[in-house]
Amino acid sequence: MYAVQFASHGDRDVIEYGEHPDPELAENEVLVDVKAGALNHLDVWTRRGLPGIDLEMPHVPGSDAAGVVDAIGDDVTRFDPGDRVAVSAGVSCGDCEFCRDGEASLCVSYRIIGEHLPGVHAEMAAVPEANLVPVPAGVDWTVAGSASLVFQTAWRMLHTRASVTAGERVLVLGASGGVGHAAVQIANHAGCEVFATASTEEKLRHAESCGADHVIDYESNEFAEEIDALTDKRGVDVVVDHVGAATYPDSLASLAKGGRLVTCGATTGPNPDAGLNRIFWNQLSVLGSTMATPGEVDDVLELVWDGTFEPRIRETLPMSEAARAHELIENREGFGKVVVIPDSEL
Repeated sequence: MYAVQFASHGDRDVIEYGEHPDPELAENEVLVDVKAGALNHLDVWTRRGLPGIDLEMPHVPGSDAAGVVDAIGDDVTRFDPGDRVAVSAGVSCGDCEFCRDGEASLCVSYRIIGEHLPGVHAEMAAVPEANLVPVPAGVDWTVAGSASLVFQTAWRMLHTRASVTAGERVLVLGASGGVGHAAVQIANHAGCEVFATASTEEKLRHAESCGADHVIDYESNEFAEEIDALTDKRGVDVVVDHVGAATYPDSLASLAKGGRLVTCGATTGPNPDAGLNRIFWNQLSVLGSTMATPGEVDDVLELVWDGTFEPRIRETLPMSEAARAHELIENREGFGKVVVIPDSEL
């Protein structure tokens, strides 16, 4: 088969699209004929190399994909050949105290397909049965292949970790990215007043179309000052921040007394000044969040499948142009998700 792959960490020039050994199907796995997949910023970090993660090379990246079941392992009971499925990338052990409590994303040996394990940006992918969700007929492959990671992440951040309620004010940073544009839609659906930041007029208009009530150009304005003005110095109840060190101080400054900052990543760096004085004086909460439980995945994807939520697609490319797809992500070009399709499907 053909697959996106890299044999060493580095810049985009390490990415190749070429022959790769066919997957070997384990008893609990499903062989998926991939129709579409999508990139996340995680794919960029994995390609560059992440501390503490020693990958078997060549590595196939990709945490998001959807396709048709081609074959099933002997122990598989939930799927049959011909079924339409999408990948949910979080892999848990099922046996630790957190898994037994229903908190799979807190698993002590939690791993992510495409990051710690071989990914799914290939013509075929062997995926554990537990990491697949059914896709109804009629759902476009670009939607099915691009929704799972970002919508489950944003759903858990807002509903489980930050416990948003109708009427609260929510600030979403980087609303043009995958998690950002999902968070805008989810916060709007929850009945919140949504504030969103982006870097261009086009991206701001897209954020409004996703449900943002107020938009802030962070290239031209200090977003904490804009929040101060827009809320009559009160601040927002929740900040969704996956940017990291560059935005963390202003994220804290944007919060109302008793507010919550929820984070799922640190694109600009993991170690900002903690801001403990602001945290204790204003009684703020800083909440971490990673991926989601299987139940949370089911809940949010049901709302994607019925059209309530929509993964916006900035560009669709053949897998042979994966390097260009990475460039779009790295340079923050466009709004929403970048989708890649096996060349054989075009």
